[in-house]
Amino acid sequence: MKPGLLGAFLAAHDGFSADRVVADRELNARFIAACRRAGLTQPVRDLNIALLNLRKSGELETGVKVRRTRFSDQEEYRHASEIAARHLELKHGVSWDVIVSTPELIAEFDAEAASLAPGYDSLRYRWAVFSLRKQRKLAPELLGRVVSPVSVTLGAISDLDVDSIAVAQGVYLFHGPTATLYVGEAENLRKRIAKHLDHSDNKGLARWFWGSGIEGVHLELRVLPPDTTTRVRRALEAELIQSRRPVFNIKLM
Repeated sequence: MKPGLLGAFLAAHDGFSADRVVADRELNARFIAACRRAGLTQPVRDLNIALLNLRKSGELETGVKVRRTRFSDQEEYRHASEIAARHLELKHGVSWDVIVSTPELIAEFDAEAASLAPGYDSLRYRWAVFSLRKQRKLAPELLGRVVSPVSVTLGAISDLDVDSIAVAQGVYLFHGPTATLYVGEAENLRKRIAKHLDHSDNKGLARWFWGSGIEGVHLELRVLPPDTTTRVRRALEAELIQSRRPVFNIKLM
């Protein structure tokens, strides 16, 4: 398999890195087509992951200077890419490498990122995640992986039916267009979210909703198992505050 992968990469990469070949729709289509010509019949996901693993092991060195991928407008959608990537990692229990390598999962990522920050092409959303990881700004939230949620949802508040929220314990995150606004935990998620949307007891968040409205704000809900203790729930909240640096939690610290 390795010789075929190397040959396919050399035929398709156009001077770019393996990360770019996997993230870029056009380059990836070329790479997969070259793999098929080389007789590789594995699923697209497996071929992409194998290519990324070759890059990690240093087996893709070509001796040619790699063309850089840079987008000057990344600040405008970086947060959306981070939220979508983290959400799908938790929802599906997989890494970013698996998400970006799998056609169905990366399509889901593109849709989520576009709903959070509309108007950009898929490569920009995807490349922002690679950039965050390279800068070590996408550190794993370990406790969140140990305590498996019953369900994880992410959606626009403007589309939210509060009565559809589970009467269950969990943690929640309000995401603005360019930053996480607030992280909290609750014994009753439906009651707590309804309170925030009526008149939040967090003054900063209440002023945000009053002044800016809910347009562009998304709510992430993590319903936790019924036997989760209050201590664990609050530890999850603390980890998310430390990781996401939400605007209206940090101002209280």
